[in-house]
Amino acid sequence: MSHRNARLTVHGRRMLVERVCAGRPVAHVAAEMGVSRATAHKWVHRWRAEGEKGLADRSSRPRTTPHRTPAAVEDQVCRLRQTRKLGPARLGPILDLPASTVHRILVRHGLNRLAFLDRPTGQVIRRYERDRPGELLHVDVKKLGRIPDGGGHKVLGRQAGRATRSKMGFDYVHSAVDDHSRLAYSEIHADEKAATCAGFLRRAAASFHAAGIDRIERVLTDNAWPYRKSLAWQQALADLGATGKLTRAYRPQTNGKVERFNRTLLDEWAYLRPYTSNDERTAALADFLHTYNHHRCHTALHGHPPITRVNNAAGQYN
Repeated sequence: MSHRNARLTVHGRRMLVERVCAGRPVAHVAAEMGVSRATAHKWVHRWRAEGEKGLADRSSRPRTTPHRTPAAVEDQVCRLRQTRKLGPARLGPILDLPASTVHRILVRHGLNRLAFLDRPTGQVIRRYERDRPGELLHVDVKKLGRIPDGGGHKVLGRQAGRATRSKMGFDYVHSAVDDHSRLAYSEIHADEKAATCAGFLRRAAASFHAAGIDRIERVLTDNAWPYRKSLAWQQALADLGATGKLTRAYRPQTNGKVERFNRTLLDEWAYLRPYTSNDERTAALADFLHTYNHHRCHTALHGHPPITRVNNAAGQYN
């Protein structure tokens, strides 16, 4: 992945080098690629010195940071944060530091949110954060109105699209999210009956197994009938060797990871653009899931996609 503001990707740099090596003037190639001559010379020189590896991005982090806060002062900031639970505005005057500096230190050490701390001891904790992939799976269903052929109100306009909405019915998007890695799996079905939910769970477990999560230990759901009373659901859990767990009634926050995934699902897939048919929206789901799991940065994972946590865990537990 290139730097955020980079003009050229690795592929673009390779094209630049190939054109220069073909005998064309660097100035002409630079103008075609929309970069300066100095930039073009830089990539050519790196390619000649290092080959293909020279076209990759390098870290822009400085080798030394002479003005960084000393480690002893950072330790003092962290200790006061954990013992007295004070914020940057109050810690700053105590340690004779700007509040902004204190805030950066707390972020660097993962102490910037009191919700991450155990109040009595001050130890860093993360709520609803399981230790390994497969330890807990969050499952939920999102109901979406179907799109008529030719498009609904987002394509035709609200007035013209109003007549197309009647009797179209709904799609039910079944989703499962791994608690530790945030790896996600979704399917679209015509209902949320017990047999449908049980079949989805089996296929979700198979998908996670293919990604590197060997076993599902617990499955967390809301209190819908298929999850509470269905024999098919209980049999699916038994076949996987997993234990079912229900959220507190009227507390969707307990199943927060899949609830948050549902919101991302709507923003980045279902409502991303005006679809002209229900089949078109359905076909776009697979690409969204691949991007979410393998490429999309996740804020809770420090900017890494979910698959990286599965891969790291596989190396840790093997």
